[in-house]
Amino acid sequence: MIMLWMTTIIPEAKTTAGPYALLLSSFLFIAIGAGGVRPCSLAFGADQIDQRENHKNRTILETFFNWYYACGCFSVVIAMTVIVYIQDHWGWTIGFGVPVILMFLSTLFLFLAAPYYVMNQVKRSLFISLIRVAVAAFRNRKMNVQPLGSSVHQYYHEKDSTVIVPSDKLRCLNKACIIQDRDQDIGPDGLAKNPWTLCTVEEVEELKSLIRVLPIWSTGVIMSIHASQSSFGLLQAESMDRHLGPNFEVPAASFITFSTIVIVFWIPIYDRVLLPLASWIYGKPVTLSVKLRMGIGLFCAFMSMLVAGIVENVRRERAIAQGFVDSNGQAVLMSAFWLVPQYIFSGLAEAFNAIGQNEFFYTEMPKSMSSIATCLFGVGMAVANLLASLIFNLVNDITKREEESWVSSDVNKGHYDYYYWFLATICSFNMLYYMICSWCYGPVAGEV
Repeated sequence: MIMLWMTTIIPEAKTTAGPYALLLSSFLFIAIGAGGVRPCSLAFGADQIDQRENHKNRTILETFFNWYYACGCFSVVIAMTVIVYIQDHWGWTIGFGVPVILMFLSTLFLFLAAPYYVMNQVKRSLFISLIRVAVAAFRNRKMNVQPLGSSVHQYYHEKDSTVIVPSDKLRCLNKACIIQDRDQDIGPDGLAKNPWTLCTVEEVEELKSLIRVLPIWSTGVIMSIHASQSSFGLLQAESMDRHLGPNFEVPAASFITFSTIVIVFWIPIYDRVLLPLASWIYGKPVTLSVKLRMGIGLFCAFMSMLVAGIVENVRRERAIAQGFVDSNGQAVLMSAFWLVPQYIFSGLAEAFNAIGQNEFFYTEMPKSMSSIATCLFGVGMAVANLLASLIFNLVNDITKREEESWVSSDVNKGHYDYYYWFLATICSFNMLYYMICSWCYGPVAGEV
């Protein structure tokens, strides 16, 4: 942020590439910093909570994930309103200077509070460990694996480990932790002589947990595709009546923030009003299971695209009826606030599914993989953006005629209603796919 701020202070030097290189370097450091802060801060915060398997602590963990996400969305709203207002009215120097001060305070508070945090020590490279398990299992692929109840096999595990026998799922990977000949496999220090042929039970279970969550992770990727369509709502809003009262016109870009605002308001209501009220009515603690919340999020994503298609169909028909063959900056006699319901469903989809995914990955994967667990959702969003671009280009190429395609830059000539309904169809199949994945996965930790 300091480098980005400096680009507004240093006088422009048209004869050199210095300011431009400084700008690109600042973007690079921001990307690296975000990659370190976003996933690790979530895992680090969850590590502060005692993870004993009981209902009370699962409720606390759910509350933490809810409020973490709500605070993140609230910061986005502040950035898109207050910070943008400062940049527009007081200039870029002050506008970028404010985030510099905020980042400095954030870093300062982190180091001041560091002595009070629970610090988990990193013992090994997790990425290399996962690769070793795959390599060892492949090398030992011809080994005969006996049932876990038999005493034929001896399994290699860490000293004082509570996990001394691998699970019966994905048994082919168990070959990576079976001691074939103790004298040849284990050294005098009790460690494996060749970690690429013999891994610990803990390492095997880590890879298993990652493989097992990938199908459910893929359902979140497909769901996140709908979140990448917000820019099309901007085109719709620009062609509609955005007046709120006789004198104030809401900027078209502001409608995108409705989904974020929904998250900010919904999470406190859900966590502090609805759940306590339900617990009081039933006389016992009431929570929604993590898999149910993810399923509700997928349904809301489907409803978002379905409603978006209906609204766009009505808007387009009215535009044609009013003689607006092309947009040309002319506003259809239809309030842009009809776009709000689709953003509400989009916000609810993210509130349920995104938070549910983070909690699911964190609780289902070993504590040693907490950082990877909290990275999975972000990786899914990145993959979803790529898939959304691919789907957009395919639809554009397939539906392109002599005039315009479904996703024309002119919303009145295009057929964004068809495009939204196509995405709704994808979301409906994704719900069915999720139910199959959820059933195959079985119960999650702490739930029956």
